Amino acid sequence: MSDDTPPMVLVDYLTKHYSTLKSRMTRLLGNGDLAGDALQDTWLRVHSREDAEPIQSPAGYLLRIAVNIAVDIQRRQGRSLSFDEVAELMDMADPAPGPEQLVEARSRMTAMRQMIDRMPRRRRQVVLMVHWDGLEQKEVARRLGVSLRTVESDLKRAHDHLIARKDR
Repeated sequence: MSDDTPPMVLVDYLTKHYSTLKSRMTRLLGNGDLAGDALQDTWLRVHSREDAEPIQSPAGYLLRIAVNIAVDIQRRQGRSLSFDEVAELMDMADPAPGPEQLVEARSRMTAMRQMIDRMPRRRRQVVLMVHWDGLEQKEVARRLGVSLRTVESDLKRAHDHLIARKDR
């Protein structure tokens, strides 16, 4: 996520990915109950979040909050983590793509766009309308004044062309 990340986006992310986050927390903490308690408190904290600080990785952000809460819970319960355990938890890999992956993705997108730009005009229009604009094939056929079968054929040819070029 770039720019401002509203609290509800984080709450939705936490809700949708709860089981995955809980599994990761359980592995990190070695305690499923503590992981569940930490994620519950994380939900409450995120739900009441008021700042508009940009967040690049919701998963990493939520896990870091949950780890900090778990440490607080253990301190309150008199069982604190060792310095090494806390350091290990804080050094969790950030799932956000690094600069290398971003450059590679941009390069692949540029190559894909160039392949699409080289297609015949109608085929290019079909691909963009279906995949970029999200239109149904029937709507694309209506807008271009062609049959549904023509749209299906153009789309298949475009896909075959892109797959063949990608494999090179």
